[in-house]
Amino acid sequence: MGLHQASFRVKHECPYRELSEHYPDLTIREWYLSDCQVLEITADATPTDELLDDINRLGTTLHESVDESGLHVVTKSCLCSFEGSILDRFEEHGCLYQPPTIHRQGWEHYTVIAFDESDVRRLLRDLENDRDIEVLSKTALSEQQVPHSMLAPVDRLFEDLTDRQLAALRLALENGYYEQPRKTSLRDLADQTSVARSTYEEHLRKAENKLLTNAGKFLRLVTAQSTADPLQVDQSRPAEQRAG
Repeated sequence: MGLHQASFRVKHECPYRELSEHYPDLTIREWYLSDCQVLEITADATPTDELLDDINRLGTTLHESVDESGLHVVTKSCLCSFEGSILDRFEEHGCLYQPPTIHRQGWEHYTVIAFDESDVRRLLRDLENDRDIEVLSKTALSEQQVPHSMLAPVDRLFEDLTDRQLAALRLALENGYYEQPRKTSLRDLADQTSVARSTYEEHLRKAENKLLTNAGKFLRLVTAQSTADPLQVDQSRPAEQRAG
């Protein structure tokens, strides 16, 4: 069972459709976080005051620059509801979303990865029920082609971790607890906090368990095409070499 990648664009009512239709030279890249969206908005031409006003209405501007290369804006927006979003549809059909979503000329562009081509077909049929959709490409992937850097959206990796668990994990990481050899101990880490060692260790272990559980689905994707187990003993090698 191989990996399959599909790229397609859909058109339906969303907060960015009208903006991208009205300004056809505009490109909006959208990243989904746990409770908001981060938008990177670019255009080659010098923006009009009308365009800048429309962008400011999208949310909180984090960065804005206009130079000879054109417009570049990064903004944080909470306009779209995530309940019943298209991302949920991807998961229902076993497809992994690859960010960002790209909005251009009234269309939303998506790329997904699936374990089975039939999952992609079911997803596309489902989306056809309530959206205009155009398939741009469908490709079978080898393990080497999978863009590992895009497989795991950061917020998904840390899903369900509490603030205390995140703080415990960060403290351990920043103090070299996971380096070899370790540069600190659980006792030394706990001494930097206001909680007992046992409490700190509980926060840390729960954070580690949740992080590995969340990463598991992405690990499966990364290794899906591998046929050889690098941890398996090679019986064809002489015993003295295997021992080394």
